[in-house]
Amino acid sequence: MTETWATRAGLDLFLAPEAARGARPRRALEDALRDAVRTGRLAAGTRVPSSRSLAADLGIARNTVAEVYGQLVAEGWFEARVGSGTWVGERPRPAARPAPPERTTRPAADLRAGLPDGTQLPRSAWTAATRRAIEALGPGELGYTPRVGLPRLREEVAEYVARTRGVVARPDDVVVTTGFSETLALVCAALRASGARRLAVEAYGHERHRAIARAAGLDLQVLPVDDDGARVDLLDADAVLLTPAHQFPTGVPLAPARRVAVARWAEATDGLVVEDDYDGELRYDRRPVGALQALAPGHVVYAGTANKAFAPSLGVGWAVAPGWLVAELERIRADRGVRADGLGQAVLADLLATHAYDRHVRRVRVAYRERRDRLAAALASRVPRAQLRGLPAGLHVVVELPDGVAASAAVEAGERHGVLFEALADFRAAVPGIVGGADADGRCVVVGFGAPPAHAYAAALEGTVAALAEAAG
Repeated sequence: MTETWATRAGLDLFLAPEAARGARPRRALEDALRDAVRTGRLAAGTRVPSSRSLAADLGIARNTVAEVYGQLVAEGWFEARVGSGTWVGERPRPAARPAPPERTTRPAADLRAGLPDGTQLPRSAWTAATRRAIEALGPGELGYTPRVGLPRLREEVAEYVARTRGVVARPDDVVVTTGFSETLALVCAALRASGARRLAVEAYGHERHRAIARAAGLDLQVLPVDDDGARVDLLDADAVLLTPAHQFPTGVPLAPARRVAVARWAEATDGLVVEDDYDGELRYDRRPVGALQALAPGHVVYAGTANKAFAPSLGVGWAVAPGWLVAELERIRADRGVRADGLGQAVLADLLATHAYDRHVRRVRVAYRERRDRLAAALASRVPRAQLRGLPAGLHVVVELPDGVAASAAVEAGERHGVLFEALADFRAAVPGIVGGADADGRCVVVGFGAPPAHAYAAALEGTVAALAEAAG
C-alpha cells in the first residue's frame, strides 16, 4: 500500500510507505523528501505542508516532522520563511553543456530499394472510404475478423487481380494477410507441415525472406539469376519463390520460356510456386505482363499487397492460393492468433469497389515514371559511362558503374553527399559460387527513387548523381 500527503494548500505528493511506517520514520521521511526535491517532484519554490498537516496525513508525531524540516533547512534543501512557512529551496543549475558541432553533411535521403513515397497517400479518398466503410459495417463485422479476411475484401481482391493481373481467382481462394512477409511465413509453415524440406530462392532478394524460410525449417536452394531471370532449369526443391514480373532487385523479368518451364515443373512434380508480384502494377514502358499464376493456378500462390501503392502502414496484403492450401493457411493463422486489421480491410474493399485504388495506382505510376526518367537523364548527362539495367518498372534502378569502379566506393560517396543507397551485392544470398552473372564484378548499385517526398526529390537526385559522378571519377 502506498501513501500520499494531501494538504490544505492543495499539494499532493507520493511518498513511499517507509516514510510513515518504517522502523526509523525520521530517517525514512528525510530520504523521501530529499528524493522528491532531487527528482523534481517537489519543485523549487513550492510551499511544503505544515508539520501538523503532514504528521496527520502520515500518522506520525508532529515533532518528528518538525525535526525533519529543521534538518532539511540546515542542509539547504528547504527554506524557512518567517511568517510564511517552509518552502523548497532553489537548487544550483548545472552548467550548460557546449552545443554539439554542426553537421557538415545533410541528413541522409533514404534511397533504398522498394520504399514508396508515403506522402502520395490520397488522403481525401482515404478519408471518404473510411467514413463509408465505418457506416457500412454491420454488427457481425464489428466482432473478430475472419482469419482469411473480410468476405467483401476477398471478393474485391479476386475481381481486381483477375482484371489487372490476369490471375485466376475466386473469392474463396483469397487469404488476406498483413503483407508479403506474413504471406511467405504462412506458406512456408504450410509447406513444412506437409513434409516439404527445400525451398528454392533467387540468388538476389531480401535476406528477411530467406530468413523467414529458414525459420520455418526449410533448407534453401539458391538459383542463379541472369538476363532472363532465375535459372529455373536447375530446380531441385519442393517449392520455389520467384519475382517473375520484375526480379528484385536486378530488375529483369522472367523470360517467357522460363515462365512456362516453371509452371510445367510444378505440375509434373506437384511442386508449389510462390509468386511475389513485386512491382507488378508499376511498369512504365508498356502494360504489365500478366501474372505467372494463370499458367498453373493449382500450383501457384499469387502474393500481392496494397502497401507499396498506398502506404506500408495500411498493413494489408493477400494470397490467392490453391483450394487445398487455403484451409491450411487458415489453420496456421488460427494457431498463431493472427488477424489482419478489420477496419483497414473494410477501407481497402471500398477503395477497390469504387475504383479509387485503380485511379491512385495510375497517378503514382505517372509520378514514379517521371522520377525514374529524371534519374536516367541526369545519369546520362553527368555519368555517361554508367548504365541502367533491368526493366523500366518499380521503385528503384540498378546502376552499373564503369569498369574499375567498386559499388562500395559509390555507397561511401553517397553517404558523403547525404544519400543512402545500397550495393547490389548486399542482396545476394551468402552461398559460395552463386553469382549468376548479375553482379560478377561488384560494380552495381541499387538506387531507389520512391521514398523522398516530391518536394525533396530534386535534392535527393542531385546528391545521388553527384555521388556516382565522384565515384566514377
